[in-house]
Amino acid sequence: MEQWFGVLLLLGLGVLLVDLVRRLAVGELRTGTFSIFLWRGLVDGLIIALAAVGLSMTYAILRFANFSHGDLVTTGAFTGWTAAYVVGGIGIAEMGSRILLNADRGTSARELDMHLFGAPLAIVLGLVIAAVGTILVALAIDRVVYRRMRNAGGIPLLIASVGIALALRYVIVFFYGEHTRGVTRSSPRFEHDLVFWTESLHVHQSTLVVVGLTLIFGLHLLLQYTKLGKAMRAMADNRDLALITGIPTERVILMTWIIGAGLTGMAGYLIVLEQETLSFNTGWFLLLLIFSAVILGGIGSIYGAIAGGLIIGIATNVSLVWISGDLTEVAAFTLMILILILRPSGIFGGVETA
Repeated sequence: MEQWFGVLLLLGLGVLLVDLVRRLAVGELRTGTFSIFLWRGLVDGLIIALAAVGLSMTYAILRFANFSHGDLVTTGAFTGWTAAYVVGGIGIAEMGSRILLNADRGTSARELDMHLFGAPLAIVLGLVIAAVGTILVALAIDRVVYRRMRNAGGIPLLIASVGIALALRYVIVFFYGEHTRGVTRSSPRFEHDLVFWTESLHVHQSTLVVVGLTLIFGLHLLLQYTKLGKAMRAMADNRDLALITGIPTERVILMTWIIGAGLTGMAGYLIVLEQETLSFNTGWFLLLLIFSAVILGGIGSIYGAIAGGLIIGIATNVSLVWISGDLTEVAAFTLMILILILRPSGIFGGVETA
């Protein structure tokens, strides 16, 4: 029964691809519009991929689904943009208003000229602080909670992570309030003469793509060509064997949290740079897509998480050809179901290694 359902979904996907080619051929869908969908899919996909890498690393090394991961995304967003406001608002707004990200309506992104060209130092520093702040929070949680439960099994750790998610979320609400706020100005744009692209180039989106690709390439180099990367892969394959062969497992776990949390925090910061708004639910709303990317690529595979994130980002945007924006996530989840029916272990075969 499952195979027939998968075949039907696959046939439906084939029909959509044929229809997409037809629309492009007859001019019903302009090439420029389609290229914009692909570009925005790459932007969204990189955000999901960066966050999914951290979740996949946690699972590969510690063997539990971390439901507090979405709130670590939010933590990175708030810590990073708080730092950006503190630096960018020097001599312009009061410190209290800057620290609380305009919770008292005492300052604004327009007043601080908060965009990449208006406050470049503040925004770059904010990206660094987003990573550092998220790392410190993740390490504190691991030391207080997860380390004490290391041998308790996946289910107790999962339940604990749900409690941590709620605690993180409402600590943020306590300090910053519940309202959604705009924290950046609209992105500057570059005009161009590309005939296949009808929209001007967003500087913030381009920055996100450059930073995201650089981080992913750096992670690849770390995993494949460093002693730490080899130790992480060995521990993901067999933790007991890694311990017997002399690999310092606790050090590897520490570095897993540092790398995963750093990427997660930067993903949270970058999504706000692109979307311009910030809420205490920012990471929570993204969590389902993050889990989908990890499952789609193959649980425990870092490269699978990257591929899954990119596929989901592109699928949700290209689906705008047929459905409204409110339903685009349906396309991503349908694609995930299709792949899991045809290949239950995910695209990368469910390898539980880096």
